Amino acid sequence: MSRVAVVTGGTRGIGEAISIALKAAGYKVAASYAGNDEAAAKFKSETGINVYKWDVSKYEACVAGLKQVEADLGPVDVLVNNAGITKDGMFHKMTPDQWYAVINTNLNSLFNMTRPVWEGMRERKSGRVICISSINGQKGQMGQVNYSAAKAGDIGFVKALAQEGARAGITVNAICPGYIATEMVKAINPEVVAKSILSQIPVGRLGEPHEIARTVVFLASDDAGFITGSTISANGGQSMI
Repeated sequence: MSRVAVVTGGTRGIGEAISIALKAAGYKVAASYAGNDEAAAKFKSETGINVYKWDVSKYEACVAGLKQVEADLGPVDVLVNNAGITKDGMFHKMTPDQWYAVINTNLNSLFNMTRPVWEGMRERKSGRVICISSINGQKGQMGQVNYSAAKAGDIGFVKALAQEGARAGITVNAICPGYIATEMVKAINPEVVAKSILSQIPVGRLGEPHEIARTVVFLASDDAGFITGSTISANGGQSMI
């Protein structure tokens, strides 16, 4: 029987690539999204992957959403916590809304999504939790105190939970992408990308979403059973931590 994988923020950008790669690897995939119905409908039409709409910053919404996924597809074997937002601004101008919106979506969502599937994974003595953090959670970034704090928190979440899940056959790992060629990055002025971004990346290019997706597929596989509590950097050498 095919394993079931849930990917939050799974219909666009890195999440879209992860959802497609997991399906290609034989998983039954559920891709959650927050608000872009048009993009989600297009994604479902093109890929045949089931989509579900809920707000990962709300615990009860996650419980209800995951309950529906399990009714449709079966118990969740692989959870990819990918959903994230940015609300950038210098700290002296940052508003409480900018702070809490990012913390709730990028950090608190890890509890909201993982807690409802954790007991089932423990009972089955098997599971994979993969959290998409960021290079900026490792090194920090000016103008992103909220985002960097959340993404650094993701790494702490992984390291602690991995210790709890290990004896139950559950692995918990983080991936920290650098600059990836998503719509958001491609929208930046090419001159700015060349001068301020590519110049910092030793390999001289942006990463591709499918490169992050392949890492997820590996961590979700049986071959990665001895890897837990790890942080995998995928940033072209920009930050060697």
